[in-house]
Amino acid sequence: MSWYGLWWVWIVLGFALGVLEVLAPGYIFLGFALGAVATGVLVGIGVLGSLPTTLLIFAVASLLAWIVMRKLLGSQASKVKIWDRDINDN
Repeated sequence: MSWYGLWWVWIVLGFALGVLEVLAPGYIFLGFALGAVATGVLVGIGVLGSLPTTLLIFAVASLLAWIVMRKLLGSQASKVKIWDRDINDN
């Protein structure tokens, strides 16, 4: 069995990406981490088999996790805030 067919490799990759997200915040690696854990679960229950299918599921799961996180957590707080009124306006 190759490395992509081992469920625990995907789970460990997901946790490693989660730790990387803590060290470099910005919600960049968290989507990949959730995608890797989801892929690990699917490999573990025997749904996935070939490398192209496994990588496709990883990519789709990561994208969906990233989209859901953006909806739940909102955009980044580091964006420029546009003020539409002045403190001196009455």
